[in-house]
Amino acid sequence: MTNPEKRFRVAVDVGGTFTDVAIVDTKTHDLKVAKVPSTPDDPMRAVMNGITQADVELPAVSGLSHGTTVATNALITRNFPRAALITTTGFRDVLEIRDGTKDELWDAYEDVGDPYIRRRDRYEVDERIDYDGVVVHPLDEEHARKVAKTLARKEIETVAVCFINAHANNTHEERMAEILREEIPGIAVSTSSEILPEIFEYERFSTTVSNAVLAPLVSGYVNRLSTQLADGGYESDLLLLHSGGGSMTPQMVTKYPVRLAASGIAAGAIAVQDIATRCGYANAIGLEMGGTSTDISLVYQGDIRITKQWQVEYGFPITFPSIEVLTIGAGGGSLAWIDDAGSLRNGPQSAGADPGPVCYERGGTDATNTDANVVLGRLGTELIGGALKLNKSKAEESIVSTVAEPLGLGLEEAAENVIQVANANMADAVRLLSIRRGYDPRDFVLVVGGGAGALHGAEVARELSIPTVVIPPHPGVTSAQGCLLVDIRHDLSRMYQSSVDDIDPADLKKQFKELIAEAKDRLRHEGIPEERMKFEPTASIRYRGQWRSLTIKLPESDNPLDDAIALFHEEHEREYSFADKNKPVEFYQIGLTAIGEIENPPFAHFDVEPHDAAKPERTRNVYFSSADGWQDTPVYDRKELTSGARLNGPAIIDQLDATTVVPPGDAAEIDEWGNIRIHIGKAS
Repeated sequence: MTNPEKRFRVAVDVGGTFTDVAIVDTKTHDLKVAKVPSTPDDPMRAVMNGITQADVELPAVSGLSHGTTVATNALITRNFPRAALITTTGFRDVLEIRDGTKDELWDAYEDVGDPYIRRRDRYEVDERIDYDGVVVHPLDEEHARKVAKTLARKEIETVAVCFINAHANNTHEERMAEILREEIPGIAVSTSSEILPEIFEYERFSTTVSNAVLAPLVSGYVNRLSTQLADGGYESDLLLLHSGGGSMTPQMVTKYPVRLAASGIAAGAIAVQDIATRCGYANAIGLEMGGTSTDISLVYQGDIRITKQWQVEYGFPITFPSIEVLTIGAGGGSLAWIDDAGSLRNGPQSAGADPGPVCYERGGTDATNTDANVVLGRLGTELIGGALKLNKSKAEESIVSTVAEPLGLGLEEAAENVIQVANANMADAVRLLSIRRGYDPRDFVLVVGGGAGALHGAEVARELSIPTVVIPPHPGVTSAQGCLLVDIRHDLSRMYQSSVDDIDPADLKKQFKELIAEAKDRLRHEGIPEERMKFEPTASIRYRGQWRSLTIKLPESDNPLDDAIALFHEEHEREYSFADKNKPVEFYQIGLTAIGEIENPPFAHFDVEPHDAAKPERTRNVYFSSADGWQDTPVYDRKELTSGARLNGPAIIDQLDATTVVPPGDAAEIDEWGNIRIHIGKAS
């Protein structure tokens, strides 16, 4: 039997409700999608089910990328293996003391959850290194070995080693790790100097502990999945999407599992960047509304906004560069409810995948956004090409009992209010990520994804005065599409505190040369040839006396330092509406983004020939607002809408993975990439 031609690129994204699969044929440029229910008890089962349903033979797959929620779910549920922390004598309670912040500032009784590692499993060892990396007290190896033997008796599976000032000198941490591996063969060890060599101890401890508790779980899942794919005939490395917007091989995932803690949500932002760029938009806001939540991201001047500190659970920071995504509890399954003051609320509680919305007839009892859309006719009575039937009468009963009767409203008015509250929640979240950061939403395009996003996108855009909405050819699998586009990426950093006036350019160049050497070693380990390696140096810069810093890309120019400082002033002005070019500036940290470029799959491009839209396949009664009432609305099959087609709202566009609503007064067109572009208030 001859080996099949490896012509397919596959991406799988596991969501809370559905697992999405996107497949690109690199010869024909066709994009095929599949959607299967997620299996929270064993996510790998849904991954394999999706590949099977997509009808692709693994031996013909050249690359497979995967966005996973395994790490995220483990942190949320605290389903951890037995873990321990080893630290410097006197610093056992850094995890308990934290940084003094609170999520609810004015609630005296609210506090964060318990540390991921209990106090009884946190051990001290005699050693001390000062701030400058000088050994003050050598590591007490006899004490260290005694602690390791104790952990062996307690059957500890994974250890975080966090010594004070290890970012300046890692020799004690490395020796502690050697002793642990000698005494406990096969144990997982995470050292803070390798995971996050930065000065602030709580952030360093927290990130390292998160990495440690995830190591056995994530590596176990990744290794099992890799084995099953290989058994099916897949011959290349499985690529795992990480929070920074790149991917890692299983070998690197074993060392840095915490980077997968925001794996899935990063993929949607990458897809938004790609879609907007191909459409000619430098500024874009991404709104991906799934079954449980909505992820909002921002692209400015072609770059995705990155944050250096984030968390899955408040109070437990993960200080790795990550795509900044704001997630709120607004999805198709978000529950409508009445608060104690008698006001209508929406989410964050969700019906999830099981039991799901009431109209799914799987045991749900409370009204959801999906039920409201069904009641109003915006959503039909079938999903996923007829694989899932929706019961409209059940949806109506849920809206009546949950909203209409308690508030004294009619059926349509109650359902419309459910949708309006959900839209307001999403619009407020967009404002937090845009206006609060100094961006005007009117200067952006709204790129909408997720299975439920196209139902709400136009109305959210109208709320924010965003002029144009872009809905990709397969909005329900936007995150999976993003997984197809990621390169292998590593983010390295080291402390570099110095006034700009005191920086020696030769020393700075030497520091970056060392980072590049480490990055090259990682990329070679992952099979990336040198000609496909790319390096982007950055510096965290601040005004002298500041605590927070801004990360600035160091430009390629004759005077990179001067140009970086100019960029810093400009970014500080935009972020905080303040800049002082006469104030002394200092470097806090330097970093390097190392990219191993993966050949992006080609997407189909079509000739645009302006023409009237295809004839609708049917019409149905749809309720858009109390002012418009019920309207007999054309329903189009998206497959029949070719590039150049134009239509005016009201209209409904159906497809396998999503339903698009074009409200009255809006105009829609199909562009050269097969996207639907809705122009708000531009109906002719």
